[in-house]
Amino acid sequence: MKDHLRAGVTIFGLLALLSGVVYPSLVTLVAQGLFRYQANGSVIVRDGKPVGSELIGQPFDDPRYFWGRPSATGPTPYNAASSTGSNLGPTNPALLDAIRDRVEAIRKAHPDQTGPVPVELVTASGSGLDPHISPAAAEYQVARVAKARGLSVDAVRRLVAAHTEGRTFNVLGEPRVNVLRLNLALDDKAERER
Repeated sequence: MKDHLRAGVTIFGLLALLSGVVYPSLVTLVAQGLFRYQANGSVIVRDGKPVGSELIGQPFDDPRYFWGRPSATGPTPYNAASSTGSNLGPTNPALLDAIRDRVEAIRKAHPDQTGPVPVELVTASGSGLDPHISPAAAEYQVARVAKARGLSVDAVRRLVAAHTEGRTFNVLGEPRVNVLRLNLALDDKAERER
């Protein structure tokens, strides 16, 4: 019995050391050595101050900015400590009402648009933190942003095109636009033109 207990405690100690100290330390060293930017949250810094993460959406509601996907996190939108979807099923009246209200608000903000509203402008992602929209969702907003900023539609379209990311490894996912990066580019353009 004493030998079994000693062997069990020894194995437990070794596994605790390997999985609780050695492995996390190794992963941290590799991440900080090779992927420092990503390992530390992909934080975008401007003028020495963090303005947001490439990986977490932010609420934009000013007409001068592109808007991202709605967020279902609580108690506040885009709360990274509470990443979650709404968990409302597709036939739930509360979800249908929320989408109907969002479509109405989007149409009101974009009176010149007559086509269908891109789905990601009215539905939250599974995490509630999606920082990207599709190129179609960006295009839907181009006229509003151009008008609010006093820019030409073509100038804003060029910025969208410059900030459209392709598929990962040319096969995974869909083309996408990082809303924070695009909005920062708009601010940079306005700053340069002053």
